[in-house]
Amino acid sequence: MKYIRMPIEIESPEQLGYDKIRNNLSESSYSDALLKDMKVDLRNLGELALCYGDHAGHPGLRELIAGQSRFLDRGDILLTIGAAGALFIIASSLLDPGDEMIVVRPNYATNIATPLAIGANVKYIDLRFEEGFRLDMEALKRSVNARTKYISVTHPHNPTGACMNDAEMKTLAGIAEQYEIWLLVDETYRDMVFGEKLPVACEYSDRVISVSSLSKTYGLPGIRMGWIACRNAELMETFLAAKEQIHICGSLLDEELAYRWQVRKEGCFERIQKDIMEKFGILKTWMNVQDDLEWIEPGGGCVCFPRMRRPAGIYIDKFYETLLHRYGTYTGPGHWFDSPRQYMRIGYGWPTRDQLIEGLDAITQSIRVSRHTR
Repeated sequence: MKYIRMPIEIESPEQLGYDKIRNNLSESSYSDALLKDMKVDLRNLGELALCYGDHAGHPGLRELIAGQSRFLDRGDILLTIGAAGALFIIASSLLDPGDEMIVVRPNYATNIATPLAIGANVKYIDLRFEEGFRLDMEALKRSVNARTKYISVTHPHNPTGACMNDAEMKTLAGIAEQYEIWLLVDETYRDMVFGEKLPVACEYSDRVISVSSLSKTYGLPGIRMGWIACRNAELMETFLAAKEQIHICGSLLDEELAYRWQVRKEGCFERIQKDIMEKFGILKTWMNVQDDLEWIEPGGGCVCFPRMRRPAGIYIDKFYETLLHRYGTYTGPGHWFDSPRQYMRIGYGWPTRDQLIEGLDAITQSIRVSRHTR
């Protein structure tokens, strides 16, 4: 495998240095929680034996995750080191050099970088702003051939926040069944959809693989807890074999913390939902009163992907430099997602409300400063 570092990681705020950023609008997750914020019962944690754990992961945690669906049991769940670990296991299990996969783009960079490192060919179905970032199902079907192993989508979508409906998910699952390929649905924002919440993706078919984590929606990236859900027992055995060869099992401490948090998840998440909607209201108000950016209003998640209305009149490099160095504000530039740099991902769930307000105003001011002048 030939690994190449991804721009989204090279230029991530943790690599740049959080001390250099006052208003961090680049994150794709909810605000990072402190351990004390989790409000989990830490009693008897000192009695936890730090041995090798169940290779599939904490049985109680898998039971709770499976309980989100009427059709899953804990045997359909494999715990991983974050969603990134799940995506690596899936790509390395399903792809050989020369195989093909289809990626709906823009997409989370790991969904593309790992298959390329393996030597697979990646076909792209590009979501278009002019089409409301809706997925063209006919174009997707035309891209499938004998070498196609799987299709990769995210829902709600990262970075646009676009959401599919039940009929679209059924169509996608039907394509996977028709061509006897796999459908990978990265649904780390599933609980954060603004409208009707769809079933766990793997309910649609045993050819659907669902990936999720505690990182994005719940602000817990530091305990590195993700999972794969799939109803195909043979495929899950392959994924378990991959996990065992990569790192045998997960961190027992991370899994125990995740389990104790999951027990009381609903009480915690109510606060997160309320805060997200209030921040989304701030973002929407700002979008409605400014004229520099246009967007497709997101239907879920905590990110959006607006673009500059008149990019030809703006020094775009100067915009990003001004935004960070004069105003201390950081966004995710379009090239993180193989998109033009006049697009930017704005993460509105991570900053405080004051930081969000100041950061959005900084975007307005930076665009004005960076316009071409005679």
